[in-house]
Amino acid sequence: MARIVVGVDGSEHAVQALDRAVQEARLRGARLEVVHAVPEPVMFADPVFAPPTPIAKLRVAGKELIEQALTAVNVEGLEIGRTIAVGHTAQVLCHAAEGADLLVVGSRGYGGFRGLLVGSVTHQVVAHAPCPVLVVVPEGRGRRQDG
Repeated sequence: MARIVVGVDGSEHAVQALDRAVQEARLRGARLEVVHAVPEPVMFADPVFAPPTPIAKLRVAGKELIEQALTAVNVEGLEIGRTIAVGHTAQVLCHAAEGADLLVVGSRGYGGFRGLLVGSVTHQVVAHAPCPVLVVVPEGRGRRQDG
């Protein structure tokens, strides 16, 4: 059976990507794998900083995030898998997409210099994914305003 992977992070652009992934899964008769990346906790030597949130709590929050995203789209009749993995988002998505037919990601819309400064998961995924990638761009972004 075909498999489509989509990344979700609780943002509106991720819900748009999930909606598009659902459409693709229906068209292809594919299983949909919804993936959320849990960042690795950072430890500080300075006791002033709060200790990192335990991974177990982050995984529970990730599961809730996935379920909330799934309520925003119509997934009736689709086979849905859920993956919560610890690591850098781009690496988690690329790993989850091994053997998949398509990886769908949303784009936050950071472009130009700001995109270079904050780093782009989308750019990393496009460069390293083991399968075709569909990038869902926010409505209205990139359209020329010439009259």
